Amino acid sequence: MNRRDIVLALMAIFGTPLAADAQQGDKVWRIGHLSLQSGPDRAVEAFHEQLRSLGYVEGRNLLIEYRWAAGKDERLPELAADLVRLKVSVIVTRSGIVTKAAMRATTTTTTVMATCADPVGGGVVASLARPGGNVTGMTQNSTEFAGKRLQLLRDVVPKATRVAILAWQDSPLKPLFLEQLGAAGAKMGIALVLQEVRTAEALAGAFDAMQRERAQAVVVQVSPFTNQHRKRIAELAIQRRLPAMFESRGSADVGELMSYGPSLPEMSRRAALYVDLILKGAKPADLPVEQPTQFELAVNLKTATALGLMIPQSVLVRADEVIQ
Repeated sequence: MNRRDIVLALMAIFGTPLAADAQQGDKVWRIGHLSLQSGPDRAVEAFHEQLRSLGYVEGRNLLIEYRWAAGKDERLPELAADLVRLKVSVIVTRSGIVTKAAMRATTTTTTVMATCADPVGGGVVASLARPGGNVTGMTQNSTEFAGKRLQLLRDVVPKATRVAILAWQDSPLKPLFLEQLGAAGAKMGIALVLQEVRTAEALAGAFDAMQRERAQAVVVQVSPFTNQHRKRIAELAIQRRLPAMFESRGSADVGELMSYGPSLPEMSRRAALYVDLILKGAKPADLPVEQPTQFELAVNLKTATALGLMIPQSVLVRADEVIQ
């Protein structure tokens, strides 16, 4: 039995959705939502949709306390502590750095990860099968797909021998990401050029440096910072005529050439199922951390045209979304 089967079995044990309880109107659940983003996106919307399908209706039997850090990670401790003071039943987090902020704020309130790239390596949980403590949810496993993204980029830019990496300087996952991307690059004969940034103001300079290093494309490491500034990154990549590969499909929507990675809306829907189980009495230590099973490849043809690229048919037929 895999981890997803275990979660489904627990759902069966704990019973049907809360719809019947909701009709009685005798309980209003309060959950916290902590994020480095500035506001909701399609993943957050998917989370809400799943909760509604389970019988949770905001304003009737559910209250969601949103705390948006707007890209300022220094605000996370304060925002997490605020949710703990409100005595929320569950804190939903997005990204490892946000999860750690929740962990520092409380060791008793359950934290459900809607996404976390490497919860074991990052010290968030003891193991995927037995997380222990008060944290469980979804792992993004993003670093394992670094080589896949590099290969897709090579498929589109077959003559590329030098590829830049745009990484957030403060990312705790940067060493593992670089290790796996470096191994893939060595096998493919691709030299990697690292550019680290910490602030939005440094992005333009980083792209200037990529040009000086004769980079022919760029892979953007997923992080709260790059997610927050993905539109600016897309603009700079087009201006510098650098084909860019990102992880989140939302990045392709705003102009990134391609994106490949786990479906964040699907992961958010799965996270909502964890929240449901916790509210019904399940213990986070008993709920295995789940790995993604759905992945999305998106290609932006408008950006390809702007860069003078022809996307191979072999890539287009594999794409889940082709943006015209």
